[in-house]
Amino acid sequence: MNRREALSRVSLLLGGTILGAEAFLSGCTNTDKNIGGAGINFSNDDVFFLDEVAETILPATNTPGAKDARVGEFMTRIVRDCYTEKDQKIFVDGMQKLNEASKKKNGKSFMDAAPQDRHDLLVDLDKEQKTYTGQKKKDDPAHYFRMMKELTLWGYFTSEPGATKALRYVAVPGRYEGCIDYKKGEKAWATS
Repeated sequence: MNRREALSRVSLLLGGTILGAEAFLSGCTNTDKNIGGAGINFSNDDVFFLDEVAETILPATNTPGAKDARVGEFMTRIVRDCYTEKDQKIFVDGMQKLNEASKKKNGKSFMDAAPQDRHDLLVDLDKEQKTYTGQKKKDDPAHYFRMMKELTLWGYFTSEPGATKALRYVAVPGRYEGCIDYKKGEKAWATS
């Protein structure tokens, strides 16, 4: 199993557990005053930064990468429009923490770090978030890197490049087939 195949399976498994999935299912129509807006604005530099984080998680290979899917823009829209103020703060503060972690580990900001240094940093942060998530109590906040990673997977696999190039896609299926044989090495389905 290659990395893309593993990530596509993980994205399908995470579908119901992604932070903000309720907002996705309800179309961000939640009337809770703590959801969305809150005066949060992302700059073009923020979108570019998140594109680079996402591209480090899902780089272009023989399929388009996260930047091709404009995942940074997707992340900022979901965080701004669908996250609670508390989760927005965690995410925005997390962008700064990620940059500080890069400076501490590599002596450079994330944007100035070499691709391998970026990768190694995100591997370390992923281990940190897995440990944190495994030990956190129900009311503890989510880890910022988990938010970024989940949004990267969600944004990528629901984008046109992700659904049509990384997954198999049929725009208008001829009929419903509830059980289709899977052959090892084939792409997962984006549609059913």
